[in-house]
Amino acid sequence: MDYRKLLVAAVLTAGFVGLGQPGLAETIAVDNGIAVKPTDVATPVRGMTMDQVQSKFGEPTSKVPAVGNPPITRWEYPGFIVYFEHSHVIHSVVANS
Repeated sequence: MDYRKLLVAAVLTAGFVGLGQPGLAETIAVDNGIAVKPTDVATPVRGMTMDQVQSKFGEPTSKVPAVGNPPITRWEYPGFIVYFEHSHVIHSVVANS
């Protein structure tokens, strides 16, 4: 299974938050494509370490162990999900509400 494709699908499904941008928008599917819906949810930014994320946002509600190569880890918080490659944030996704 190609975990990078799975990660991209998960990001698009759950609502993508811009690369390196803190919780600015989520993506939603509409009739003719994808639209961006603004959000004020604060999320970790690309490049933060696991320690930095935990220090700023606290303990996640769940941690999904790393899978694939490179290892992709998922931490779930109320309102958003953080994806790490090794120990650095690659994406933060605002949960659908």
